[in-house]
Amino acid sequence: MTVYLIGIDGGGTSCRAAVAGANGSILARAQAGPANILSDPDTALDNITSATRAAFYAAGINARSIASARAVLGVAGNNVGDAVHYVKNRLLFAEADIESDGLIALHGALGDNDGAVVIMGTGTIYISRQRSTVTYTGGWGFTVGDLGSGARVGHALLQETLLAHDGIHDMSAVSASVLAEFKNDPRNIVEFARQAKPGAFGRYAPRVFDHANQGDAVATRLLNEAAASVDEALDCLVAQGTQKICLLGGLGALYPSWIAVRHQNLLAFPEGDALTGAVALAVSRFGRRSHE
Repeated sequence: MTVYLIGIDGGGTSCRAAVAGANGSILARAQAGPANILSDPDTALDNITSATRAAFYAAGINARSIASARAVLGVAGNNVGDAVHYVKNRLLFAEADIESDGLIALHGALGDNDGAVVIMGTGTIYISRQRSTVTYTGGWGFTVGDLGSGARVGHALLQETLLAHDGIHDMSAVSASVLAEFKNDPRNIVEFARQAKPGAFGRYAPRVFDHANQGDAVATRLLNEAAASVDEALDCLVAQGTQKICLLGGLGALYPSWIAVRHQNLLAFPEGDALTGAVALAVSRFGRRSHE
């Protein structure tokens, strides 16, 4: 009987699944809804199952084979034991390992090689590997961490807009665009910010990059400040031996020209994505047993 390997990349927005043969060759991929095992584990389980079934269907494989499959799941919140235990006991697979979404991103980008990935989206986290030792830096969330993240950059833009409105700082095109969006009433910005989640702030980050690339002085200053915090973290990784860095996430492609040249020289294109990383980990852990 053929035993298939499965990679899962589960996030707060969507869940992606890939089914592969014993050698790691991906036969099909599919996607379903969010898979946040912390905030909604039952919905996460439903979407993990849906994405897996859809991948098997796309590959032309009978869904009954899922019960004998082995899987590696990369999800946020894997360090919370209760959530992992709850989900793992309810999975359909014969065997499964639940890892962090950062680890599968690292493995997808670097394979078995040493180096680091920086996941730069709404939040930021730095994950490095040296001689099989994996280290996580940052990723403490918007309230007390995530410096340089989309949420932080967007928040800084809203703050800057209020400073410009009050005449404390100069107004520029980027801050004027935000003020206009809120009908030139700073109270609307305050009300928005009072209820906003990190993702809502993060939606303003691309605007900062766009205006900075057009020479906007305020946007440029905000990005220089954000990039300085990224450089501090990268300096820490380099001091620990990192010689190869992949920038990932929604802002990963926007940051290279803003970080220090000393770090630009270490940048590399990722070999693959998080889903291919999950499949590769499944091969390394379960590949031999899939032949049995």
